[in-house]
Amino acid sequence: MHALLARAMKEMFLLASLALLSRVPSTGSTDYEYVWSVLAYGQNRCTEIPKDLELCYGIGYTQMLLPNLLEHEKMAEVKQQAGSWLPLVHRRCHADTQVFLCSLFAPVCLDKPVHPCQKLCESVRDACSPIMEAFGFVWPEMFNCSKFPREENEMCITNNQTKNFEVSERMSCPQCDIGMDFILQNMCTSEIAIKAKIKRMKTENADKKLILQKRVTAIWNKNLSNRELKKLVLYLKNGAYCPCPQLDNMKNHYLIMARKVDQRYLLTGIHQWDEESSEFQKRLDQIKTNKCSEPVFK
Repeated sequence: MHALLARAMKEMFLLASLALLSRVPSTGSTDYEYVWSVLAYGQNRCTEIPKDLELCYGIGYTQMLLPNLLEHEKMAEVKQQAGSWLPLVHRRCHADTQVFLCSLFAPVCLDKPVHPCQKLCESVRDACSPIMEAFGFVWPEMFNCSKFPREENEMCITNNQTKNFEVSERMSCPQCDIGMDFILQNMCTSEIAIKAKIKRMKTENADKKLILQKRVTAIWNKNLSNRELKKLVLYLKNGAYCPCPQLDNMKNHYLIMARKVDQRYLLTGIHQWDEESSEFQKRLDQIKTNKCSEPVFK
């Protein structure tokens, strides 16, 4: 047991200097052990973390377990599911978002699996759920924090107390805080991407309601007809409580992305239209040809 713990601590130090707790002797099976018993750990195997598993490649260790702790048996499935969570990591809503996600998608290869602690899950969930909700997504059942062990009962990955990781406070709405590098990722949360000007806006409950000018050009469009695009109304969820710098100048054209949630189209990204920028034109070309496998955060 001491050898196992020593090896675990060595490996997990590479994983963002996490602290692992010693396993407390148990007199019987816990609910947590029952939940994860289906994983049949003896059938797991170690495999290299590939470079195109962007969420976890280079995180600090090189080998992971398959099947992982989400019961993904093939690497292709891991890549597809893990890739949709990259935007949340880039939002920097919690210092340990990547650590939490990789502990499940690409668990470090040890003699026995080490799971995230319940408190770590809850901490990441509480910090990141508001960001997800702004895009119309909810914390998924597969990350139900009650499934994970309590640190006083099990050896598990805790909140990182030693890593010096400062998360800058973001003043703008998350939908408006979109850098050039993340345009494609925002598109993959969306059903439409358009070029348009904003005619007017008003506050509606906690949201901002955006009415567009009728001249709308579709860049990426899954469902709407040209007639529906001209009548499109967008909502900036919780936009009444955070500034959106892009909306300060309604004379500009914008690249606007949105997705339908219930009966409303939520704005998922807005970026000033810049035809003189070669980088912007490159992103537009990528939008027109890019194929997103699954919506982000699912």
